[in-house]
Amino acid sequence: MLTVNDLTVQFGKRILFNEVNLRFTHGNCYGIIGANGAGKSTFLKVISGDLDPTRGSVSLEPGNRMAVLSQNHFGFEEHTVLDTVKMGYERLYAIEQEKNAIYSNPDATDADGMRAADLENQYGEMGGWTADSDAAELLSNMGIQEDLHYKAMAELSGPEKVKVLLAQALFGNPDILLLDEPTNDLDAPTVHWLADFLADFPNTIIIVSHDRYFLDMVCTHIVDIDRQQAHIYTGNYSFWYESSQLALIQQANKNKKMEQKRAEMMEFIQRFSANASKSKQATSRKKALEKLNIEEIKPSSRKYPFIAFQPEREPGDQILKVSNLSKKSPDGTLLFSNISFTVNGGEKIALLAQEATALTAFYEILAGLLPADSGTIEWGQTITTQHLPNENAEYFQKSNGLDLVEWLRQYSINKDEQFIRGFLGRMLFTGEEVHKDSSVLSGGEKVRCMLSKMMLNSPNFLLLDEPTNHLDLEAITALNNALVEFKGNFILSSHDHKLVETSTNRIIEIAPGGMIDSLLNYDDYLTSKDIEARKLALYGAAV
Repeated sequence: MLTVNDLTVQFGKRILFNEVNLRFTHGNCYGIIGANGAGKSTFLKVISGDLDPTRGSVSLEPGNRMAVLSQNHFGFEEHTVLDTVKMGYERLYAIEQEKNAIYSNPDATDADGMRAADLENQYGEMGGWTADSDAAELLSNMGIQEDLHYKAMAELSGPEKVKVLLAQALFGNPDILLLDEPTNDLDAPTVHWLADFLADFPNTIIIVSHDRYFLDMVCTHIVDIDRQQAHIYTGNYSFWYESSQLALIQQANKNKKMEQKRAEMMEFIQRFSANASKSKQATSRKKALEKLNIEEIKPSSRKYPFIAFQPEREPGDQILKVSNLSKKSPDGTLLFSNISFTVNGGEKIALLAQEATALTAFYEILAGLLPADSGTIEWGQTITTQHLPNENAEYFQKSNGLDLVEWLRQYSINKDEQFIRGFLGRMLFTGEEVHKDSSVLSGGEKVRCMLSKMMLNSPNFLLLDEPTNHLDLEAITALNNALVEFKGNFILSSHDHKLVETSTNRIIEIAPGGMIDSLLNYDDYLTSKDIEARKLALYGAAV
């Protein structure tokens, strides 16, 4: 068990947490949520002991071991991959090093021999005899092949290092597992494996993540950080979001009788319990929800941006035709070739590729910002597009210190300030915030400005290259809802599993060797044996 007692964290005059009291119990998985800047990562640092609180304490049950996902991707460069994983169980690794040093010392004394024997006993009791095979299994399950296990960490790519550090945190079955954005830089198959692993994990997990699909798959509880406080709620993210929204609607309807409100909430809990999730956590979560006191469910004070793309005109019969499109990178690497498809009415396309540079190049070609090496693009005469790029810095670097009103005005036909403020207000830029210098915005603020720009122009076709980057859960949820409701077409690439799964109805994967075009939903696409065979043929052809 882990207990947080009267926790207060203050930086100067800014108070992040004020007398927070929480209890994390064995066998549960807690998802930490909160707006950007609310203190989610700081909270994990306090729990792990990396940051001292201003007041209060964190108590770990005696004998329990805590493991933390390292954020230092270059902290183990001289160590082998296998040793790096085993270092996650610090005491076990220290014993292994000490006994091996004794065995390799030709001048070892009888006392050293007795010490080695004692270490061997401790090592065996801690599971040391299977440490290498356990670490190797974790690595292999994450896609780190055996030929890399004895290489130095310095030889691995960035995404490979992320997987090794994740394996390090998971190694040795820690009693408390702290994970800060564990799905960052992971491919979809590894995210699926990790979700299944954590769903079966018998001990306590505390996770910070912006991945709603992941939170839904693994969490039994949600910890909502808001207004200097933190509260634990039963259920996964979707349950927390939907129940808090229902409670908010009920709060707004002051004339509704308490009995009717209670009946609505009970009906919601029963429905959600019956359809909790595809996760292995579904059974335990269902039991938890059945025991839930509905008085625990409170309206969220969180603010959600209002995102709605309203096409100025309906698309005609001719939307988009791509024929034999090919492109190489500046260094001559083939990004994709022979890409041909036609977009039909109502289609919302998920665009996939193994390389992000291929996706970005494809979007820039569609947006007219980059020429193709070969092939053609034909947009229908009724089609109006808006492009949300993965990297948007150039839109703000050239703004020369314009405030947000002036920045957005340059993209609008209607120059009226109140009109412009309306679109900024939708994205939670209100009051004096609209006079903020556009060149000093945070990553999330820039994306919200870009979304305002897109809404302002009323397109009927959206090009969305990683639109959730830098956004908090509230903005991601609002964007997801907007894309589900959107009456036009879009092409979307995103690491947000739930966004892709719920908003798209067609999948196109591009590669140097060609493409795959599928009408499967995203979950089925990722697990289809037929698609897997087609990928092997596709990427094999590119080698």
